[in-house]
Amino acid sequence: MSDAYARAGVDTGAADRAIGALVGVLRTIDSGRATRTVPLPGHYAAVLAVAPNLGIAVGTDGVGSKLIVAELTGRYDTIGIDCVAMNVNDVICVGAEPIAVLDYLAVERTDPDVFEAIARGLKAGAEQAGVEIPGGEVAVLPELIRGHPSPNGFDLTAACFGTVALDRIVTGSACAPGDALIGLPSSGLHSNGFTLARRVLEPLGLDHRPNALGGASVADALLEPTVIYVRAVLDLLGSGLPVHGLAHITGGGLANLLRLSRDVGFAIEAPLALPPVFELLSEHGAIPAPEMWAIFNMGCGLIAVVPEHTADDAVAVLAARHPGAARIGTVTGEAGRIGVPPLGVVL
Repeated sequence: MSDAYARAGVDTGAADRAIGALVGVLRTIDSGRATRTVPLPGHYAAVLAVAPNLGIAVGTDGVGSKLIVAELTGRYDTIGIDCVAMNVNDVICVGAEPIAVLDYLAVERTDPDVFEAIARGLKAGAEQAGVEIPGGEVAVLPELIRGHPSPNGFDLTAACFGTVALDRIVTGSACAPGDALIGLPSSGLHSNGFTLARRVLEPLGLDHRPNALGGASVADALLEPTVIYVRAVLDLLGSGLPVHGLAHITGGGLANLLRLSRDVGFAIEAPLALPPVFELLSEHGAIPAPEMWAIFNMGCGLIAVVPEHTADDAVAVLAARHPGAARIGTVTGEAGRIGVPPLGVVL
């Protein structure tokens, strides 16, 4: 568990135990018929078999406490991109093509201008991902939602649906020692670790423009939208190159790689460049490197695992849409071990 994260109010160990209790009960559901769920324990999305060689991939996520920064600044026009991104980037990790997102917006009060701004972000995210938003839900819950400041409170979540051939699911089980790790650059924090990030950076002032940010304000850095990787990953999946695993690097940092396989290890030998916000966080929060790598994406928002001999070709496909994509590491035979050897970091 990260000490810095715990001090900020998020006990990841307790969260894991609570999730285990929840999932332990849900696994006992008896629907009265044979399950359609394809076994993918711990993966980024679930897959339901609905027809011969056809699966529906489903996932759900929200934007988390990044929304508080939107409330504090009155800037709502990009938060919808984050909502779409957190969902579609998970669904592509099973090799599926996202086709639709349904949003759920809970608010303290209704405000047409705020709703329109949120919708502009959802539209931009949907168009980047190539998905539709055919419906959704709005709930006005003043007794449950309190803003920063009130009455500007809201929560934004969504669910994503995609299709995948059952014989083309990317499970991660093919990951083997010697495989190459290809990293795609992040734009910054994306939508994770904000309880800690806000505790460290908000005291600087959201309008403050530290030299480290190169002219951007703290609010600019915190609200930078999450990158959507759908089109690049679909290009890779359609290229004919083998893909052994796809990992969306979100909360928990590199530990997300273990969702692909715990039978191998992962070594990040050539990390991608760090966006300036991470250096600012580390400095002002006095957060040691191992904790930074255990909480944040550290400049890499998605990792593709491919055979070593195809690494250069895979980089070329991914870099066409995300310049800066590069070979960052190797799958190792050290089961369950994740490290960043150049920095002496072991998770």
